[in-house]
Amino acid sequence: MSGSKKIHFTGIGGSGMSALSQIAAMEGRRVSGSDRDFDNSRNLGFKASLEKLGIKIFPQDGSGIDGDTEEVAVSTAIEDSNPEIARARALGARLTHRSELLASYVDNFKTIAVGGTSGKSTVVGMVFTILEEAGLSPSVITGGPLVALKERGLIGNAWRGKGEILVIEADESDGTIEKYRPAAGLILNISKDHKDVAELKRIFAQFAKNAKKLYLNADDPELAGFRDGAELFGIEDSRLKIEDLRLEMFGSGFKMNGLDFRVPAPGAYNIQNALAAVKVCLDMGVPLEICAAGLAKYKGVQRRFELVGEAGGALVVDDYAHNPAKVAAVLGALHGAGGGRIIAIYQPHGFTPARHLKKELIAAFAANLKEEDILFMPEIYYVGGTVAKDISSKDFVDELSRLGRKAFYFERRPDIISEAAGLARPGDIFLVMGARDWTLSDFARDLFERIKKR
Repeated sequence: MSGSKKIHFTGIGGSGMSALSQIAAMEGRRVSGSDRDFDNSRNLGFKASLEKLGIKIFPQDGSGIDGDTEEVAVSTAIEDSNPEIARARALGARLTHRSELLASYVDNFKTIAVGGTSGKSTVVGMVFTILEEAGLSPSVITGGPLVALKERGLIGNAWRGKGEILVIEADESDGTIEKYRPAAGLILNISKDHKDVAELKRIFAQFAKNAKKLYLNADDPELAGFRDGAELFGIEDSRLKIEDLRLEMFGSGFKMNGLDFRVPAPGAYNIQNALAAVKVCLDMGVPLEICAAGLAKYKGVQRRFELVGEAGGALVVDDYAHNPAKVAAVLGALHGAGGGRIIAIYQPHGFTPARHLKKELIAAFAANLKEEDILFMPEIYYVGGTVAKDISSKDFVDELSRLGRKAFYFERRPDIISEAAGLARPGDIFLVMGARDWTLSDFARDLFERIKKR
């Protein structure tokens, strides 16, 4: 709804905040925002994309908040000492947490909320694509940019459709998922990530209770305690006959009730993701044939097994894998599809997550790297703030080397490019993995260009 009053987003460059700001702008609201990255001349292409939607960007010093500002949206990452908080309070503007704003959208739409440790953005993208194929004009708010939306000239993590259905990624990392009361709630899986499994189960138990209808992955044993009253999906789902599973390098396929499905995404885990999307869309009244047609048109999510290019018979792939389950899944998918030697570059995303997941990450690499595979690790990505830098990527490399894996540590990430590119041979798959650092995609492209020049 349009009007003279505006909403200001403090930290608008964040994934969740940027999505909500775009939705507000697409609804005709006056929108402004600020972000420290923009103040420090970082991520300026992203800033330009927001401005293209009519969003006015200010320095993060309070100057963007004035007498016309009705509401100031903040996230957990914004400290109470931020000058924009003081400015909002001084002017009487309403302070709203990102999760509260998203919860209001959840309440005002027929919302499908997708939760779980892994696969959220992918399933959101699949559901969105199927619903568009069905002509239902859905809206979407997600974490990973959808390639289909980027091809429309958008950032990719938000779209305001004309229909009554909203598809959202329900992030569990800060516990705010407990605030959502969706028409349909999906839990894809639970594994150790930002939090331990026990804490995640507590958070998802509340999410499950809040959802008017709950959908669970029947193939994940960690979800066994949530099954009462839930709809189940999965490869072993007896009510939807799943057979003839096909795993390929850049796709997968299966038959459901005799109908052939083709998914342009690799690995058994993406078959599970597709089954989740189909299950909820069927319950939204979409015919099975439309579900199959929609999935075939799914274009993926940025940095989810995204092919950068092929040079000299070697492939370079950019992927968001960062926790143990995701690392194991993508490495397993490549080997399961009959791929060649994997040359992986993995950058841990912060000292606290690296410390929290060290044991499980080492186990994931040790179990899924074959004898001929190679792993390069740059130093841990520092995301800012006060943190104990008492762990290093070298600790991972030393332990993996002790376990017989070919693992190498480089303090400086750019130094990996010439070393890795020099190893390229036909059939190799270069896999760049990591989260939170948007320059990883630039690194993957630089690696590809170096291989091309060999």
